[in-house]
Amino acid sequence: MLAGVRFRPTPLAGAVVIELERHEDDRGYFARTYCDREFAAAGLPTAWPQHNLSHNDQARTLRGMHYNAGPHHEAKVVRCVNGAIWDAIVDLRPGSPTHLGWFGVELSAEAGNALFVPEGFAHGFITLRDGTDVHYLMGKPFQGGAARGFRWNDPRVGIAWPAEPRVMADRDRTYPDLDPSDPDRQP
Repeated sequence: MLAGVRFRPTPLAGAVVIELERHEDDRGYFARTYCDREFAAAGLPTAWPQHNLSHNDQARTLRGMHYNAGPHHEAKVVRCVNGAIWDAIVDLRPGSPTHLGWFGVELSAEAGNALFVPEGFAHGFITLRDGTDVHYLMGKPFQGGAARGFRWNDPRVGIAWPAEPRVMADRDRTYPDLDPSDPDRQP
């Protein structure tokens, strides 16, 4: 039987780490990274109309914390295809049992793991190696006017990043702290 996909729940409601089931032999391994049937059976979306690739030259490059205002909230599957990242998500959904909780996980090309980020979450990552590439499956096409963000080190959220960033866009550096009463506000 060919390898499938494993879904490991996280402490945040609806967010899932996706792990490979490898079929190994003397050539290396084969693994399925996506299957409509398996994603649907796990209760995850199966439509991914946009795919993105983020190349990062230097270790300790930080991107985040990003999200979209409603009704443009988007789900993502984030996978590191070269190098390694520490990926962070924050639940911004009002009324969620894990509202304002965060979760972080290392994603690497060697592990082949990925993170499913539900709609209504903020997302960001810091690279752990030079030359890191991150591939995203996006649940909706980009809507520039809906793009939002908050400061990566907002003390109210308290993400325990594994390293201090060296490279970051001015936009990410100057985002305001999160306003939990109105996360969809224009930054």
